[in-house]
Amino acid sequence: MTAREGSLVIQTAFLGDVILTTPLLRLLAQRGPVDVVTTPAAAPLLARNPAVRETIVFDKRGSARGLRGLARLARALRERRHATAYLAQASMRSGALALLARIPERVGFVAASGRRFYTRRVPYRDDLHHAERLLRLALPADAEPVPREMLRPALFPAAEDEAAVAAALRDGEIRTERFVVLAPGSVWATKRWPYYPELAAQLAASDDVVVVGGPAERELARAIVARVEAAGGRALDLTGRLSLLGSAALLRRARALVTNDSAPLHLASATNAPTLAIFGPTVPAFGFGPLALRSVVAEEPTLACRPCDRHGPQRCPLGHWRCMRELSPTVVASLLADLLTNPEH
Repeated sequence: MTAREGSLVIQTAFLGDVILTTPLLRLLAQRGPVDVVTTPAAAPLLARNPAVRETIVFDKRGSARGLRGLARLARALRERRHATAYLAQASMRSGALALLARIPERVGFVAASGRRFYTRRVPYRDDLHHAERLLRLALPADAEPVPREMLRPALFPAAEDEAAVAAALRDGEIRTERFVVLAPGSVWATKRWPYYPELAAQLAASDDVVVVGGPAERELARAIVARVEAAGGRALDLTGRLSLLGSAALLRRARALVTNDSAPLHLASATNAPTLAIFGPTVPAFGFGPLALRSVVAEEPTLACRPCDRHGPQRCPLGHWRCMRELSPTVVASLLADLLTNPEH
């Protein structure tokens, strides 16, 4: 029987979490082969990543849902004979998967719901960025603080992603040296800053505007484009038109990204795009702030009700949503102007 080797990383959380797992993958790849279990939505983010030997798709809400799906995947993983599993996603299901796959060493966070299945438990440090929390799954307990550069995630768009972006910008007559990307969406309703159209209108005098997101943001993208054009500027709606890695390729070219606390923020960290991140019900101290060398956070830091939720509820618990409503387009535009002109950011 062949000896066990290599690592399995199980990360089936949100897209941003998968992006922030890539520094861990890079570290583990220095020790041996690395396979990753992730969702169908997130799997494209790991394409061409040199740290990943194989990406294993776990459709936990579709074809692989339930106990049968879990058992089927566990059987397949047993054949790969991994030496260690790193539970980057802390659920009971992920822990059970590693146990059923008979991986002898199973490493996860001490407070995780699946901790009973782990052989080694690592402290979950609230004072760290989540990229560092994940990286510390594979570091000694007494490891020194991790340099910021080591925390920056990495993505690898293909030539066709770059070509698609170039074609879209050309067809939209966007000035390739002078555009700002807006990402107005979020799965969580209270994370969606409501003034992107007003900000876009202020940008129209100096920059072209490109809007990114999924099909759910198309109506908002239309409103943004309309406001820019009414102000005499040029805008392009790319919602639903780019792949995830295509969006990363776009951000590499942009002057800056303005985004909510959502996946595009982490795409920008991976591409080192200047980032203005808008936080409302959540706070960067949760560990999900920007990692780009030049970044700034827009927030209302004095509100006693912030933060109100780890993710951002669908409705404001107090009914006023002041964390977003009181963050004006003028303030955000001023922060963006400083980001674009001040090399210290």
